[in-house]
Amino acid sequence: MLVSRAALLAQIRHFFAERTVLEVDPPLLATTSVTDINIDSIVATVEGDSHYLQTSPEFFMKRMLAVGSGDIYYLGRAFRDAEQGSRHNPEFTLLEWYRGGWDEFQLMTEVEDLVSALFHSQHQAELPVSRLSYADCFAAVFDLDPHSCELSQLQKLAAENGSQSWRNESRANCLDLLFSTRVEPQLPEGLVFVYHYPACQAALAQIESCAEGYPVSRRFEVFLQGMELANGYLELTDADQQRQRFEADNAVRAAAQRAAMPIDKNLDLAMRAGLPPCAGVALGVDRLLMQLQGATSIDRVLPFAWQRC
Repeated sequence: MLVSRAALLAQIRHFFAERTVLEVDPPLLATTSVTDINIDSIVATVEGDSHYLQTSPEFFMKRMLAVGSGDIYYLGRAFRDAEQGSRHNPEFTLLEWYRGGWDEFQLMTEVEDLVSALFHSQHQAELPVSRLSYADCFAAVFDLDPHSCELSQLQKLAAENGSQSWRNESRANCLDLLFSTRVEPQLPEGLVFVYHYPACQAALAQIESCAEGYPVSRRFEVFLQGMELANGYLELTDADQQRQRFEADNAVRAAAQRAAMPIDKNLDLAMRAGLPPCAGVALGVDRLLMQLQGATSIDRVLPFAWQRC
């Protein structure tokens, strides 16, 4: 497995070198982290002050983009607390990259090129590829439009598929439960791209009206043989909107009696200086190796799983 990991990392670096995408090495420890309530950061004390192991290099990479780095990628470690299981480890290997002037569909094509090449190298076979809208995936299982249906309908479905406590959950949480428990298991085999996520799940993606007239996020997720592999955006470039979303995240944290996260002032300054139009994606390398190797647990592809550290 060590040989397989080394080969995979080398192939990834070769892929980006051929496309003249620059590898960068941002910090792993910083004074701020993400505000997203669904992501828990690991706290480290430095000289008596709380700092955070980074859950993603996103904020540092956007600061690089704002000063003219051009297309960049990161291949290295990231950290998340409260994530341990067959598909999760508190420390994991992440591949994240940004393409200037691209939209999310162009970036999907590059993800397809990368994963298909790695799959072919491992199996000497072609990988089936599908692109599906979130609405079509959801409607195929529930006969319901996830963008326009009433919240009460989603809460009822979530309660039926979870517990009665879901009758009071938010739209975003209900959709997340229903998609992960009912829709994901019915996705096609191979490499699947799901795009146009609901606006309430935009995170840091742009939001726009689709052809049907309702708002959708310019976000996509990637699944390989049924496992979530990557998450990508047409990146939000408006500094005011971004700050509003960070503040909204902290309001949700307060309502859930969770500690607010400090907002990254340096990222805010970089955004106001001007983040160029770009698309970005983060891909879990350990999960990719799992699927290429047919492993059923992330422990099988890590040199040292958490229980052995």
